[in-house]
Amino acid sequence: NIIRRQRQELRLLIAELKDRDRELNDMVAVHERHIQAWEDDRQKILALAERCSLLSSELNERNAVIKSLTKKLKVLEMQHNDSKITLETTQQKFKELTQKVTDSSAQCQALEEKNQSLHCSVLELSAKTGQLQAREQELLAMLQLKDKALIETTDQITEVTSKFKTLESALRAAKLEEFSRNREQQDLKLTLNDVMVQVNKMKDILSEKMKESSNHQEEISHLKQENGCLRSELILAVEEAQRKDQLYQFTKSKQVRIEKELSSLRQVCVKQQRDLHFLHINLDSSEDCRQ
Repeated sequence: NIIRRQRQELRLLIAELKDRDRELNDMVAVHERHIQAWEDDRQKILALAERCSLLSSELNERNAVIKSLTKKLKVLEMQHNDSKITLETTQQKFKELTQKVTDSSAQCQALEEKNQSLHCSVLELSAKTGQLQAREQELLAMLQLKDKALIETTDQITEVTSKFKTLESALRAAKLEEFSRNREQQDLKLTLNDVMVQVNKMKDILSEKMKESSNHQEEISHLKQENGCLRSELILAVEEAQRKDQLYQFTKSKQVRIEKELSSLRQVCVKQQRDLHFLHINLDSSEDCRQ
């Protein structure tokens, strides 16, 4: 009964280990899907960073256009002042030279038309300046959204780092369990050797008893029964060693999967650190452009 109970418990343990193996495979598949989702998010962030740099270059071009328009506006203002001075001198000449009334009036009319056209140009430039300022506000709002997305990515990286630490602790526990399994296997081998030695001794004793006398048949039969029990125990010990070897193989496969997942997590962390460095560089460049 004890042997059957032990066999049943071993079968239950093997079934439970198989269930744990399937659960670990499911966890690995889920983790790979998470890594794929993270890779998609990373590609989106890189695309947004590239778009941010393009918008920064566009902003610089618009600022250059604004500067050139401001210079033109100053030139037009200087021309307007010159036209005013010319008008005043013309009026003085009109008072002084009454004989050139017709020419002076025509020149005055031309200067007034030029002044009107310059005034319209100034109004158009003011309207364009307002539009460019509104566009600059929109770009600043988009940069703020990019900063928010960068903060969310940093939080995700922190979560992945914590998962990496838990997996490392699980790997250490698996190594300790493997060490204990090896020790148990060595103890079983020593026990098996002892049993074999005892069996050989019992065989020697049996042969000696048969040579001594035939009157010890009952004792010989008793020794045969004991020998059968020892053989059955030997068979059970061999089966138990085989089961423990099977358990060791399950533990070893589990350790290989954990090490593979740890290596993938290390690669993910390296990629995330590179992406963070790249995003910080883009952020610094965008802040320099805004300044």
